Amino acid sequence: MTVTDPAAPVPRLTTLGHGGGCACKIPAATLETMVSGLISAPVHAPHCALVVGLDDGDDAAVVQVREDLLAVATADFFTPVVDDPYDWGRIAATNALSDVYAMGAVPAVAVNLLCWPTAVLPADIAAEVLRGGADVAGAAGCHPAGGHSVEDAEPKYGMAVTGFVHPDELMRNDTGRAGVPLSLTKPLGIGVLNNRHKTTGEVFPQAVAAMTESNAAAAAAARAAGVRCATDVTGFGLLGHLLKTARASEVSAVIDAAAVPYLDDARSSLAAGYVPGGSRRNLDWVRPELDSDLAEDELLLLADAQTSGGLLVAGEIPGAPVIGELVPRTDRLLRVR
Repeated sequence: MTVTDPAAPVPRLTTLGHGGGCACKIPAATLETMVSGLISAPVHAPHCALVVGLDDGDDAAVVQVREDLLAVATADFFTPVVDDPYDWGRIAATNALSDVYAMGAVPAVAVNLLCWPTAVLPADIAAEVLRGGADVAGAAGCHPAGGHSVEDAEPKYGMAVTGFVHPDELMRNDTGRAGVPLSLTKPLGIGVLNNRHKTTGEVFPQAVAAMTESNAAAAAAARAAGVRCATDVTGFGLLGHLLKTARASEVSAVIDAAAVPYLDDARSSLAAGYVPGGSRRNLDWVRPELDSDLAEDELLLLADAQTSGGLLVAGEIPGAPVIGELVPRTDRLLRVR
């Protein structure tokens, strides 16, 4: 099948990737081993100072460019999470911008990252993906400017994004304090719904709406509330990203499972067996630091691999339910009740 044969059927996008969205991330434990040699590597860079690097697995890198200005840089891309190319582009861009918002910053410029099987998928589908990304970046006041593309057996798309923030408004994952509540700005369940979509072709508008909902307003509310500790919930699930935050902040975290919101059809999709492999790997990774008597299914939902999820904020902001709190460090970093 080639792009020169207009009669050839175009396969569903989600069937062309081994995984889907952020669920196709390299497992957290494996990734930490891969980058361990890069952490705290000395670099002579007199023109700027590194403020946030690899040490705590935060959402983006941060360097100081002026006394009153920090630059925030990130990159995020993944295989198709939905079959509609325009929606996939919107989701991937929203997800990439989210890393900047999770640091309290405002995105300024984004460049595309595109991997494309040109012998399988026509160029007009790639154009729709790119249009979706450009529309999201433009709506955020972020310049979509160029990028890079390569031939690949699997389609992949995302963006590298740079933003800026005042040092007093930077949010990071190592600044959590005991006694502070935890708020979540989007419901969970995206992973199981996306896995069901990939398997069956069923469309879940509530999942697309959640994945394309910008975290800009949540970040602005967090800045206004004086929040200085936050992260976004993506491929490592709520429990995985909370583990990284608790570990970096040298505290423990308590989650009230009954307070965690879920998308419609998430529980029924879990019960039907549509659990991404990434969600199971997430739970296996956090289990040594997890204290809970909850059923396995409940824990799998809390570890569900999200794509373009919400912000997990150490603090309270309007419209976001409080789902737990940070507490003094105990023998386990996570407690779910």
